[in-house]
Amino acid sequence: MKIVKSSVNFTAMALLFLSGACTAPTQTGSSAPDAASATAVSSTAAVHELSGLPIVPLTIVSNGIWHVFAVEYAKTAQQQAQGLMFRTELADKDGMLFPNDPPQQRSFWMKNTVIPLDIIFIAPDGRIESIIADATPYSLHPISSRRSVAAVLEIAGGQAAQLGIRAGDMVKWDAHSVSGR
Repeated sequence: MKIVKSSVNFTAMALLFLSGACTAPTQTGSSAPDAASATAVSSTAAVHELSGLPIVPLTIVSNGIWHVFAVEYAKTAQQQAQGLMFRTELADKDGMLFPNDPPQQRSFWMKNTVIPLDIIFIAPDGRIESIIADATPYSLHPISSRRSVAAVLEIAGGQAAQLGIRAGDMVKWDAHSVSGR
């Protein structure tokens, strides 16, 4: 992903945010972020070069392993309607988040979406409700959540399986870092 000039250090931002946000257990060889080792983070938010959307850190805790992503934050109806259509690539650990306030049942399709995506539905409690893996590019078949969700995350097709991400895993992001946009 290409990022417009920014002074944000995403690793530091994720560490600061997550140090108090999640108390998931860790496995041998992996560890939860340590806030004491994080550096100061600028308040200037990064924006994606193509979409102009703010980029926020998002973490999925899966079996004690912390997977940190840099995701575009699509808040408005217009931003969500555009989504990742016409994109020809999506780097590992990049994605797009579609928040719902209040939580609601969501349905997506892949019309004009060139690349396969994993579509992850996030329940109001922050846990993954379900994952639709490798959604087929250009498909008009509706892809729906089973119940009301707080957000939907799209990442590169196959990445959820590659990282061992599954239903029930915890997802955290800092919506306050993009408030007012």
